[in-house]
Amino acid sequence: MVWWCGKTTTCEQIAKTKLYLSDPEKQSQYRTMADINPKRLLQGKTPLLLDEWQLAPKLWDAIRFEVDHREHLGQFILTGSAVPASFDEIHHTGTGRVAWVKMRPMSLFESGDSSGEISLRGGWPQATKLSGEVALEQAFDYYDSVVQSDISRADNVSRNPERVKRLMRSYARNQGTQASAELMRQDVKANDSADFDLDTVYSYLGALNKIFVIEDVHAWNPNLRSKTAIRTSDTRYFVDPSVATAALGLGPNDLINDLKTFGLLFETLCIRDLRVFADALKGEVYHYRDSRGLECDAVVHLRNGSYGLVEIKLGGDMTMRTAVRMESMLFPSDVLRISRRFRHE
Repeated sequence: MVWWCGKTTTCEQIAKTKLYLSDPEKQSQYRTMADINPKRLLQGKTPLLLDEWQLAPKLWDAIRFEVDHREHLGQFILTGSAVPASFDEIHHTGTGRVAWVKMRPMSLFESGDSSGEISLRGGWPQATKLSGEVALEQAFDYYDSVVQSDISRADNVSRNPERVKRLMRSYARNQGTQASAELMRQDVKANDSADFDLDTVYSYLGALNKIFVIEDVHAWNPNLRSKTAIRTSDTRYFVDPSVATAALGLGPNDLINDLKTFGLLFETLCIRDLRVFADALKGEVYHYRDSRGLECDAVVHLRNGSYGLVEIKLGGDMTMRTAVRMESMLFPSDVLRISRRFRHE
């Protein structure tokens, strides 16, 4: 789950027992107990919330064992902003016992900004209570946290903060494109005298993906056996457009004066919201580009085989328009009503 997206608050509304493994006063005690008697931590009324469970990975096998023997669904809720740095202490994958749910930042509809007035402050719940410069700082605080510590905590590998900044800046400049890792390596090398090979680039990108900072869109092809999708590069996107603005050091006035960059950020925002809607429909969001040069910004593909093609445009008169062409897909009326709010005719 993405950091700051409201996962703990959401789960607190469902859980009857809550265990906060990141509590500074009890963290050491919880880890020790997870080592010597993990079952003791799993007592209490269910659903039992284990917030930031990855801090005590030995709990995973204990939870799997309890699920098998209690024979009831919905026993535990595990939240985490990253997977454990090491799976050495985990002996079972959880297949058949654990369902994974990715929680993204809020959509424009959820944050109350989908009436036609577009905001790039991000989908962070706390930001909706703030305004002006204070709200903008939420994205920059998130970015600083990623650069200074979070990316290194992803897999316990120390990384140079300045290199992280340069790579994230390059990623932000190339979002919405199929930019190669080599291109981003060259961007970083332009201001870095030290060696920075492709393996290191992939390591940095892998860590950013692991902590849910970036989330690329895979290629799609209606012909399931076609090799086209496999051979087409992923499209680069941050999980939220506000992270890109922070990486580029931009504010609202910068975007108003650079509509091309604004358009790329708007596309990232639309992809974010489409993913939220697609998740609710058990679908996926892809991009499409064929050998003839025909392309589509987004394809929403559902499990029943139906799909919709979405073209995203930012009007030159600052009117936001998303041209949507539906093909063999019927959204439920409530979801379609929400998606129509992307359009301002």
